[in-house]
Amino acid sequence: MLRFDTRDKKPKVWSIAVLFAVTVIITVFLVTRENMSFRAVSVVTFLFLASCVFLLVQAFVRQLRYNPYSYNTIYYIGFALFIFAVMILQVMLMVSVWKYSISDRVGISNILSTVVSSAGTYMLFSAPVILIFSIALCLSNIALIRHEGRRLVNLLGILLSVLMVGGVVLWFTANQYVSGSVWEVMLHDLLSNLYASVYLYFECMLIGTVIANVIVVKYEPEKNKDFLVILGCGIRKNGTPTPILAGRIERALRFYREQIAETGKAPIFITSGGQGPDEVISESESMKNYLMEKGVPEEHIIEENRSTSTYENMMYSKEIIKNFNPDGKVVFSTSNYHIFRSGLMARRQKIRAVGIGAKTKWYFWPNASVREFVGLLTEHRLKQALILGGMILFYTVLTVLNYIL
Repeated sequence: MLRFDTRDKKPKVWSIAVLFAVTVIITVFLVTRENMSFRAVSVVTFLFLASCVFLLVQAFVRQLRYNPYSYNTIYYIGFALFIFAVMILQVMLMVSVWKYSISDRVGISNILSTVVSSAGTYMLFSAPVILIFSIALCLSNIALIRHEGRRLVNLLGILLSVLMVGGVVLWFTANQYVSGSVWEVMLHDLLSNLYASVYLYFECMLIGTVIANVIVVKYEPEKNKDFLVILGCGIRKNGTPTPILAGRIERALRFYREQIAETGKAPIFITSGGQGPDEVISESESMKNYLMEKGVPEEHIIEENRSTSTYENMMYSKEIIKNFNPDGKVVFSTSNYHIFRSGLMARRQKIRAVGIGAKTKWYFWPNASVREFVGLLTEHRLKQALILGGMILFYTVLTVLNYIL
């Protein structure tokens, strides 16, 4: 069974860059030979793609063992699936060329064209999945609006669905027919590939986020923890927890009781949440009262009543943990859709904590997950800009080379 936090060394993927450089050198050598062989070039291309998939999946597993709550977790699995799809297309091309005895030069040109158009092809390749996902998201949003009312925040799932499906339709429509000079056609292809590369980036981010969320939600931490942090999220006017907050407390209580039953060791609760301007008491005190009503001894509860956000939940909880037991093992309890982003905040505070998630109503969590995804897009902007910029440069250079060579 896969365990989180079992590695102290962060996985690196520099090997992919080295592999890419070696592959380019070998490919250039093969292409510039007078008797260039399509079979040789296609085999080199296939081995490169297969190696990339292997290295990315390997890095993904190692990242989970080092730190599952990381953008790298999203990138590794998201782009591994994309490259795997390109590899399948490459295999289909190899079989087609060998079957119909196409010339080496035409075959090699087809390899380059396959790679150049890979972003757009992946859009069409994944379109059925995107369509099903979008329909399910819209249906859950409609149910959410019926239960919670018409608010802009309750429309995020529908808006994302329109963007995803509309993006594919727009790209497909724009590529139905194009004519003109070579330069006009090249400009069209360049703009088309750039558009597809931007769509590809966000699609890989979305797919990677969904997979990462599923893994961290399903994960059950070992029952050896010293601290159990409950993240606040609002209370009722009478000072009692809202259903969502009550769900987080109950999930923490279940872990608390299971650990005592298995090991005899009781973790210390840290109820984390300040008092809002419209709240009669702090969220921390509300959670403490709830826990004590459920039979938890007061000496097993520490209040953290200053935080106003998830980031501050982790920051102020860290201060408490540092004062009581700097080497203590930590688990945090939140809603299932909120685990991954909360883990990111914990790691930013240098807390090696793992999360447990409380279930939410079926119509609520998809839209809430979209909010979390949008939140992820607004963070680590430099890293995202570098990766997106690299993809744009990659497809720009390939598109131009496809017309020059």
